Amino acid sequence: MARGMLALLAGFARLAKGEKIDESKESLMPVFQSEGFALAYQVHGEGRPIVAVHGFASNGNVNWVATGWVDALTKAGYQVIALDNRGHGASEKIYDPSVYGAPDMARDVANLIDHLGFEKAALMGYSMGARISAFVCIQNPEKVACAIFGGLGGNMVRPMLDSDEIIAGLNAPTLAEVTHKTGRQFRIFAEHTKSDLKALSACMAGSRTRMAEEQVRQIGVPVLVAVGSEDEVGGDPGALASLMPHGEALTIERRDHMRATGDPQFKRGALEFLGRVYPA
Repeated sequence: MARGMLALLAGFARLAKGEKIDESKESLMPVFQSEGFALAYQVHGEGRPIVAVHGFASNGNVNWVATGWVDALTKAGYQVIALDNRGHGASEKIYDPSVYGAPDMARDVANLIDHLGFEKAALMGYSMGARISAFVCIQNPEKVACAIFGGLGGNMVRPMLDSDEIIAGLNAPTLAEVTHKTGRQFRIFAEHTKSDLKALSACMAGSRTRMAEEQVRQIGVPVLVAVGSEDEVGGDPGALASLMPHGEALTIERRDHMRATGDPQFKRGALEFLGRVYPA
């Protein structure tokens, strides 16, 4: 098992020692209808809203609760709404790749903001969630106060690496048959989070939506781009931040794509950014 994945799993307080996600908690999550699909979400705390959009093969609980983000943000005076994306967590599982485009899932985020009656919200996305959040900024800028793109920098505007290998890894009959490093990492993570492998395979096939540099330049809200210094998946945070009129870059030192998610450097940088552009 790759060291990066082991470190990620070890860092999740609620998944320590191989514990499984509390499915009873997921079954009690509120659900809303978006674009014909039933999507689940969690609401934590009170204050100015932050909609948190998780990464591929994760869910709101794993990406934001278990890593300490919800605790940090609610203590700072924010309300955190953690969405389970299509095909993930407690949300509806769909097996058609054509419904998993990042612009499509971005509409889910905008619909959730409307569903909860918010005029605007801050967005915080990690990896795939950062790409989704970027499309919300393009498609519904009137709903976005500011954004944090975690785990995705310069590679936002480049073709996704190893996606075919990830799909092959998810579709393999057993983990033992997955030999590609990245494909194996994602298969291990997906199995640990008890994800629907077929739904994830469809999501990966459909969500590889590239955002052009010209589109990124249209994002006018303040954006913090935070990526680990060892993150080959996300790429250089400065390369993406420099394309936006109000973009800022944060390098999470000594962290790769998997281990940067809940890092204290990331939390400190995000809270400092939010305190300036979106005070609680």
